Amino acid sequence: MAARGARRLLGSLWIALLLGQPDPAGAAARSSSQSPAGSTVRTFTPFYFLVEPVDTLSVRGAFIILNCSAYCEPSPKIEWKKDGTFLNLVSDDRRQLLPNGSLLINSVVHSKHNKPDEGYYQCVATVESLGTIVSRTAKLTVAGLPRFTSQPESTSVYRGNSVILNCEVNADLVPFVRWEQDRQPLFLDDRVFTLPSGALIISNVTDGDGGLYRCVIESGGSPKYSDEAELKILPDPEVPLNLVFLRQPSSLTKVTGQSAVFPCVTAGFPTPVVRWMKNEEELTIEGSEKFLLLAGGSLEISDITEDDAGTYACIVDNGNETIEAQADLTVQAPPEFLKQPDNIYAHESMDIVFECEVTGKPTPTVKWIKNGDMVIPSDYFKIVKEHNLQVLGLVKSDEGFYQCIAENDVGNAQAGAQLIILEHDVAIPTLPPTSLTSATTDHLAPATTGPLPSAPRDVVASLVSTRFIKLTWRTPASDPHGDNLTYTVFYTKEGINRERVENTSRPGEMQVTIQNLMPETVYVFRVVAQNKHGPGESSVPLKVATQPEVQLPGPAPNIRAYANSPTSITVTWDTPLSGNGEIQNYKLYYMEKGTDNEQDVDVGGHSYTINGLKKYTEYSFRVVAYNKHGPGVSTQDVVVQTLSDVPSAAPQNLSLEVRNSKSIMIHWQLPPAGTHNGLITGYKIRYRKASRKSEVTESIGGTQLFQLIEGLERGTEYSFRVAALTSNGTGPATDWISAETFESDLDETHVPEVPSSLHVRPLVTSIVVSWTPPENQNIVVRGYAIGYGIGSPHAQTIKVDYKQRYYTIENLDPSSHYVITLKAFNNVGEGIPLYESAVTRPHTDTSEVDLFVINAPYTPVPDPSPMMPPVGVQASILSHDTIRITWADNSLPKNQKITDARYYTVRWKTNIPANTKYKTANTTTLSYLVTSLKPNTLYEFSVMVTKGRRSSTWSMTAHGTTFELVPTSPPKDVTVVSKEGKPRTIIVNWQPPSEANGKITGYIIYYSTDVNAEIHDWVIEPVVGNRLTHQIQELTLDTPYYFKIQARNSKGMGPMSEAVQFRTPKADSSDKMPNDQALGSSGKGSRPLDIGPDYKPPMSGSNSPHGSPTSPLDSNMLLVIIVSVGVITIVIVVIVAVFCTRRTTSHQKKKRAACKSVNGSHKYKGNSKDVKPPDLWIHHERLELKPIDKSPDPNPIMTDTPIPRNSQDITPVDNSMDSNIHQRRNSYRGHESEDSMSTLAGRRGMRPKMMMPFDSQPPQQSVRNTPSTDTMPASSSQTCCADHQEPESATASYLANAQEEDSGQSLPTAHVRPSHPLKSFAVPAVPPTGSTYDPALPSTPLLTQQASNHPVHSVKTASIGTLGRTRPPMPVVAPSAPDVQETTRMLEDSESNYEPDELTKEMAHLEGLMKDLNAITTA
Repeated sequence: MAARGARRLLGSLWIALLLGQPDPAGAAARSSSQSPAGSTVRTFTPFYFLVEPVDTLSVRGAFIILNCSAYCEPSPKIEWKKDGTFLNLVSDDRRQLLPNGSLLINSVVHSKHNKPDEGYYQCVATVESLGTIVSRTAKLTVAGLPRFTSQPESTSVYRGNSVILNCEVNADLVPFVRWEQDRQPLFLDDRVFTLPSGALIISNVTDGDGGLYRCVIESGGSPKYSDEAELKILPDPEVPLNLVFLRQPSSLTKVTGQSAVFPCVTAGFPTPVVRWMKNEEELTIEGSEKFLLLAGGSLEISDITEDDAGTYACIVDNGNETIEAQADLTVQAPPEFLKQPDNIYAHESMDIVFECEVTGKPTPTVKWIKNGDMVIPSDYFKIVKEHNLQVLGLVKSDEGFYQCIAENDVGNAQAGAQLIILEHDVAIPTLPPTSLTSATTDHLAPATTGPLPSAPRDVVASLVSTRFIKLTWRTPASDPHGDNLTYTVFYTKEGINRERVENTSRPGEMQVTIQNLMPETVYVFRVVAQNKHGPGESSVPLKVATQPEVQLPGPAPNIRAYANSPTSITVTWDTPLSGNGEIQNYKLYYMEKGTDNEQDVDVGGHSYTINGLKKYTEYSFRVVAYNKHGPGVSTQDVVVQTLSDVPSAAPQNLSLEVRNSKSIMIHWQLPPAGTHNGLITGYKIRYRKASRKSEVTESIGGTQLFQLIEGLERGTEYSFRVAALTSNGTGPATDWISAETFESDLDETHVPEVPSSLHVRPLVTSIVVSWTPPENQNIVVRGYAIGYGIGSPHAQTIKVDYKQRYYTIENLDPSSHYVITLKAFNNVGEGIPLYESAVTRPHTDTSEVDLFVINAPYTPVPDPSPMMPPVGVQASILSHDTIRITWADNSLPKNQKITDARYYTVRWKTNIPANTKYKTANTTTLSYLVTSLKPNTLYEFSVMVTKGRRSSTWSMTAHGTTFELVPTSPPKDVTVVSKEGKPRTIIVNWQPPSEANGKITGYIIYYSTDVNAEIHDWVIEPVVGNRLTHQIQELTLDTPYYFKIQARNSKGMGPMSEAVQFRTPKADSSDKMPNDQALGSSGKGSRPLDIGPDYKPPMSGSNSPHGSPTSPLDSNMLLVIIVSVGVITIVIVVIVAVFCTRRTTSHQKKKRAACKSVNGSHKYKGNSKDVKPPDLWIHHERLELKPIDKSPDPNPIMTDTPIPRNSQDITPVDNSMDSNIHQRRNSYRGHESEDSMSTLAGRRGMRPKMMMPFDSQPPQQSVRNTPSTDTMPASSSQTCCADHQEPESATASYLANAQEEDSGQSLPTAHVRPSHPLKSFAVPAVPPTGSTYDPALPSTPLLTQQASNHPVHSVKTASIGTLGRTRPPMPVVAPSAPDVQETTRMLEDSESNYEPDELTKEMAHLEGLMKDLNAITTA
């Protein structure tokens, strides 16, 4: 070692000379931090806590400092965690970070429902580029409100005896308790002292001890005083008095270093002598520094150690008799380190072990922290020998600070060490510590400059077993002899980037055996040669698979588990029968039943006790034996439950309901889940009068969540509290709550009197009956009996609750005379009936006139003045499904005590969905607990009060939103599709869960190729926010994948969806995109028209869809047709203008009314074809739409195709609608591309649109198809308001609903009274020959359902374009028209309103024009 150090020093000096350093001595001094090659060796950085926070007790309103200080160069950054979460101290106005790293909390906040400062605090120190360390955890406890559980009572005592004055408070308030005598502070000594509970003991009483005593709690704010108790001193008795214990010692549990007091206070005469024994041996007290006998006989033990644990007995003797009492002292010890982890230098791929030995009572649990984060055990991070941390195959990211955290019930402690990973060319500065395993001991020599060896040759696995592989190789080509070469073997599991390393044992050796491998596992090996200049090239990686395991131990027989306590279980087993060699150790696996978090512990023997388990919880256990080959066969799981204990929490939501003057009903809910600690066998109810010194009465009930307490006094306030019971005892009780019984009860010795009024309101098949209670409110009413029948009230009888004031009698006959009777009843019988009669309305009567009363035998009493409604209604949210409603009643006295028979009705509802009905409940107190609500839902509440016949209006509403809950349903409608052009990328779509129970903050997508794999083996893709789609890339082609999705909100994760399977494509298909896909997408929100593979253009001579030219002959024909259409249109315009001017004034009014019913004049580009119009086309300018009243089809189809004369005839649209119109156009482009459409638009100018409004009701009305006839026009259009007398009706067109059919709004329809025979004419569309249309499909305007067997309906329309230019056909999808017979009936219905002379003249004029037009076109 000395020679090696000298060589390093000389090397450093030589390098210093070469570099021209002026200070060789300085270089020598720094040799410990530099390698001989000149590479820097980093030294360990001192980084530790100077001060750590400690457990602290505070009071409300005080300020607290949790000390923390860490040392490091450079100075560390200090942060704080509370309950495992970092505190944001920048925006916190009460908590701030002091310059030394301590945490200051100003004005501690603490209340019953808000405890933001109480909890566990931890200091976190971070140095950038170095690491992070965490301190021990400190508990901050805030003392509760000052409250006495028992108070001193007046008593008398004989002179020379002892006396106890009780003053019991909560344990956290004991340090703030002091005593006063005659309202002056009482000074304590060894004769007058207090017990840990706060009680005062006075021994050897003298006359001066008499007076008034009281105890005081000073916990911040004004002090709280107990009742005063008078202590009287009596003279010595003249006769002996029997010995009696005033306070016996009780068993204690203390922590080392604390003090303990065993009280032993007796009374008797003569004065007794007290002595103590420990474990049945006399305790020597005189001269002892540990034990002190207080006046009166109590024993104080100071500075407790574990040796002080045992059984202590107090023996009292006064010469006449002897009495004895004993108690146990249990001593606990916080964790203490026997061995702390050491700093470690290492190279990558090495294996290291951090050692950590701790002691404590109970046995501490150990966890490891790396740079502030928990180390989770895995294949490369293992807990060995119960406490040590082993890291296998180091990588650079493993560098940092590791801390061993030891915890038990009474404390925690931490110790840390630093890991530095050096470069491979840097030697470890010191001898390898014991923390390095022998397999990775490095023998690097000082490196010099020179040639490095090439890669070793012919690396082969000469021996392959289940747990080891032997590798051999040849020397590198650069050094055939290789006597001075050493070799390093790097190996890893296939697919893992964490390499491990094994070195040859001596220079020149060309084989190595790799141990501790897993059977049936593929490993990758490579070998690197090293000479005096350093490591050379690596060999080609070699893959080798280990053999299957055959020599493994069998399962351990007779595995048994039994519970020792509520938190510990012992497991035992025997040696396996088929050991297959010596058993080295066992691994015990255990986990809580119903979870998947399995833990394990190494055990050397055949039994083990696991502590720190949950109470009354089932755990499963299994054992695996290990021999030299590895783990054997696991045993079967055994399940055992920890023992039960008393509940650790009180019942929830205690409420009282005053029933009458002598009974009160109590309701409560179960203690919180996880705090039962056993099977709840019942509940203990304690109640007392609210006066201070009243006796407490106990009542033990069953497992029901309510109890009726009877036999109470009238007009008396009582306080109640409830505690849950298990077989082990009683748990904590609720706080006291109070209620006052009524002053007087109602009379039930007589039947009720007649109700004061009865009103009936008949409808068609029901009658609403309402009434008011009897005037005499002093007789009990249990309910009301309603009798009714046709002509007699005795046919049917219905009984309703006494709180009800109305009832609806259903299922009656229309136009029938019913007699109704109403009687109040109680337990004595039914009272005098009140009669009414009413006649139900006929079927045709839909009016809502109010009802009449026939032959009322009693005059209804006018309604009394209403009561004042409750005020101050408040909603307090208690949980995700419970809200407490409280209010005040201004008609009550100031103390808000209810002394009469009034009751309150609470109603509540939520506005989602909008038609939710109110729910109501009645109560006799000023609060009500509303349960069974939905999570994360806003509710509104209101209250009314009823007293006799008087009721108030509903109060002002209060609102409350229930707390969130984890999602209770998985995401729905999960679909997976392949991304177009990228077969390795898929798109996952889904919908939010139906029961999100809160705002969704993200999703987690799990996917795997094995649907049966454990969920932790699935690949996870997180999705942040509420997005409903996600892309997953780089998947394997032609592979089935399974996908599951889980939703997350602020409360946690919801359930997973069912697995959805998807197989990726076999190869790239970007160059094989189907034509229908390439042509189909037209824009955002559009749906491509699926025209089917057999689609043929309707005209053989028309242009191709992309506008390619056709033959000259076809062009000439199209030119002739276009000219013809233009001339016809001009003629029609002239005729319409002439005709409209000749209309009468009544016709003009009717047309203006029709125009005003049309909503808007939006213009869209339609798809039409240049075909020759049929003969009836000349009438289209005069058609108008109206609802077909007499059509049996409930959804008549009407079309609207206004044809402007040129582009100037189109009414401009304001800019606010441009974007909307442009977006809607994309839905009508068919299978043309966007570029071709824009080109066509520029060539054609503004094209007319084809609009097809549909009645939106019913939405699923099917469309019927009729055979085509030559006499039917293909579409219809209307020209409205030709005289232009109404500006807003200049262009009367309908808004197409192709993109708005989901809005649920009714589309505008024209409602025009028939004034012309053609105005009632609905023109059916002509379907193509041989086309079929499924009548079961829903009607969708302009767009067909996508299906290959439903070709596009080609519709012939006429349009005006530029003369001399051809246009490609643009297919338009139109629904079918009504039946022919319906159309004929429409024409017939309107004939009576037509003037035959006018029609004859116009038709003759049109025939002449047509003849002239035919002559022109023929020429």
